[in-house]
Amino acid sequence: MSNFFFKNQAAEDFTKARNMALFNEIQNFLYPDKRRLLSFNDVKKILKPQNEVYAGMQIVPINKIVGSEGRYQDFDNHFLPRTNLLKSRWARVDEAHLNDIVLPPIQLYEIGGLYFVRDGNHRVSVAKMQGVEYIDAEVISLKSEIHLKPHVTPQTILSEVIKYEKRIFYANTQFGDLTEDWHLDFTSPGQYDVIYNHILGHKYYINEGLPTEIAFGDALISWYDKVYLPVMHVIKRYRLLRKFKHRTASDLYVWIIKQWDELKTKYGSEVPLDEATKSLTDPEAKPIRGLWARLFGKRDQT
Repeated sequence: MSNFFFKNQAAEDFTKARNMALFNEIQNFLYPDKRRLLSFNDVKKILKPQNEVYAGMQIVPINKIVGSEGRYQDFDNHFLPRTNLLKSRWARVDEAHLNDIVLPPIQLYEIGGLYFVRDGNHRVSVAKMQGVEYIDAEVISLKSEIHLKPHVTPQTILSEVIKYEKRIFYANTQFGDLTEDWHLDFTSPGQYDVIYNHILGHKYYINEGLPTEIAFGDALISWYDKVYLPVMHVIKRYRLLRKFKHRTASDLYVWIIKQWDELKTKYGSEVPLDEATKSLTDPEAKPIRGLWARLFGKRDQT
């Protein structure tokens, strides 16, 4: 077949890929995270891998390549091109594929069992479009205790991190066995470390008046009975979970204690716990001002 035929076919393939990308965008208009290609650096910040190792040449399943280091804004979650500016290079790679020309291996990062493109985004895009199942890649592996599944989003990765943190916290502190409470749950990572530090702080406070140091487990039980449960009662009394429907009682505990500490620093140690609930806000809430303007193309006047 002539080069003209392959150029024509590559152009048609790109048009088809762009149409599929547009359809994916329309389908997930209200859920942009579902169509977004994962950023390797964002995932790395969430998982906090311990080190990286050169893993060498491998044959990698295409469906396990879920993100990119530098081009995550150019492709969607199916590695379909999001802009016509990619046409020239994309079509050249596709034309090489149609001509059975062997291209250099792509370069990937592996973390949590999934792969992110370091170099070769267009080759991955074309391979997915052409139904290729495996691709040659040079891999750098980053060690993580958390295993991820394909079709993840930033939110599902956060959920896996939180589950992992909970397992480690409960195993290291015997929290469930000591309190019979297996529902210390959070919606954001890093909070089990906060709880651990609260317990250590409580332990230090108790030890100031004792001749011998108490055990961590005894301090944990004391903290749970004298600090945590009273805050839980306040949360229940004021029905705060109705105000923060997508948060947990443990989330609210952390926020209330933080606000209470700030009030005591400002006004003195006699500030009642109830005061810390009166102006409680979600520290991670995103402003929705201008939402209607973004949806309907109007300029935000606020």
